[in-house]
Amino acid sequence: MREKLKALAELQKVDMEAATLRKAADVHPRQIAELERELGAARSAIEAERNRVADIERQKLQLEQNIADEKDKVKKWEARLAEQRSTREYSALAREIDIAKKANLTMADELVELTKTLATARETVKGKEAEFSARQQQLGSRMSELRAKLAEAESQVKQLEGQRSGVAAKVDATLLRRYETVRKKKLPALVGVVAGTCQGCNMNVPPQLYNQLRTSLGTDVCPSCHRIIYAVEALADPADAK
Repeated sequence: MREKLKALAELQKVDMEAATLRKAADVHPRQIAELERELGAARSAIEAERNRVADIERQKLQLEQNIADEKDKVKKWEARLAEQRSTREYSALAREIDIAKKANLTMADELVELTKTLATARETVKGKEAEFSARQQQLGSRMSELRAKLAEAESQVKQLEGQRSGVAAKVDATLLRRYETVRKKKLPALVGVVAGTCQGCNMNVPPQLYNQLRTSLGTDVCPSCHRIIYAVEALADPADAK
């Protein structure tokens, strides 16, 4: 019985190691996703600033075009001014010219302010692009590191899975079936009983069951957590018991 138990314990050792690796590796995809979201947010912030610059540039071009159009209009009206025969027509046209010139002055002031705003916006974009470049490099390095760790863990798990079939082949078939059933629900599936206490759920097993485990050096099922249980003496080195 001791040899059967040792074979099962060896199988569980492989399963526990693989489970530990999987659990540790599970955090890596989440961390990578968080870093990608952070990078995406930074990229979106830059795009928003770039769009703002593009919008200001469109406003500036439109304002420059409006000023040019108004200037052309004033020139044409001034050319027509000398052609006016009546004082009334002359005054009306002169008034329109004056209004257009004042509008041009207002638009010229707006253009100056818009040019300053554009310059500031462009500097902001440059600053954010520099920050993004540095952050991208930093996050990229971290993501590469996490992907490498994930790949390493997956490789180790795959190696353990390759070993598992050989280890499982040494386990008693009936015991293996029981173990696989429990393992699907919880790990460890095989636990020792120390001083009458199940090490899986920390509940006391019936004294008669505990004595039976110690006498037979076999296995049974914990009445509380339904794991496979054994007396720890069963896996002890016989030489240590002397």
